[in-house]
Amino acid sequence: MAHEAERPDLEIRRATPDDRPAIIDLCRESLGWKQSDPNEEFFKWKHDRCPFGVSPAWIAVAPEGQIVGLRVFLRWEFRVAGGSQSLGSDRLTAVRAVDTATHPDWQGKGIFTKLTLAAVEELKQDGLDVVFNTPNDQSRPGYLKMGWQVVGRIPVSVRVRSPMSAARLRGAKAAAGKWSSGTSAGIDARTVLADKNALERLLSSVPEPQAIHTPRSANYYQWRYDFAPLGYRALPLGDIVEDGFIVFRVRTRGTATELTVCDVVAPRRASVGTAVGHLLRSAKADYAISTSNKALEAGPSKGFVPVRRLGPIMTWREVTRSGIPQMKDLGLTMGDVELF
Repeated sequence: MAHEAERPDLEIRRATPDDRPAIIDLCRESLGWKQSDPNEEFFKWKHDRCPFGVSPAWIAVAPEGQIVGLRVFLRWEFRVAGGSQSLGSDRLTAVRAVDTATHPDWQGKGIFTKLTLAAVEELKQDGLDVVFNTPNDQSRPGYLKMGWQVVGRIPVSVRVRSPMSAARLRGAKAAAGKWSSGTSAGIDARTVLADKNALERLLSSVPEPQAIHTPRSANYYQWRYDFAPLGYRALPLGDIVEDGFIVFRVRTRGTATELTVCDVVAPRRASVGTAVGHLLRSAKADYAISTSNKALEAGPSKGFVPVRRLGPIMTWREVTRSGIPQMKDLGLTMGDVELF
């Protein structure tokens, strides 16, 4: 295969709906999608049904017409309430840099960078405010070269179920699986979130986080935890939705079983810690993990201990809105920052 410098006719352009079948084929070939996994439906749920809008995507097309590269950005929004005044607005339009794929024959030829920079330029013309993501240690240097800046490590806390679980926690260094483990703890999150009117009443009774946060709505929750194969569960905190709930998922991470506290919506914080303890026992999880941010009024705190260097590192790319937030100004949940 010739070097990219010898292929000036490689086309970089925005993807259209007609490109979808070829995009799915590229993902299968380059990302190793298993036929037994619902990856195509997952792609549709994430990028076509998001309440913030359909995801924009860019593709690299070889001279023969084959799609050999892909970059997709998940649309997002932030509400600025009591957060960084340097951002100069109470609302930020954003995208999250998520999915990327390059055909095996074209890897190492700079396609990822070309697609990303082309996307940022077009998004700027669209009036987008910012791009954010949580790249791993291998990909972060590349983003920094393209103008991304490090916001910081998102603070997380862990609550261990028992001394034996603490021993297994030391082996939880591998990445967690994409799909959840089966558990009878709680109930299907979609069932708890099904009543849109009740959900809106609950949200109206809970104070808004005084931080930069994802705007909460019934539409958001019903989308975010709707995809059944991801296995999101919920624990009601009372007899009706208005009493609040915890959304969580259980996955294997190395030698340990992890319970991720994704979102907590509760008018009374006191009951949350007890509920997480119940979940740990009923799910037989070794530990629970949650973001630890004082701006999240209903966040779990009882029994949780901050763990340094465990949370993902958040990066930020200014597009049309200047200013980089400080970590203390962010009120993000695991449901915001976990890779999905």
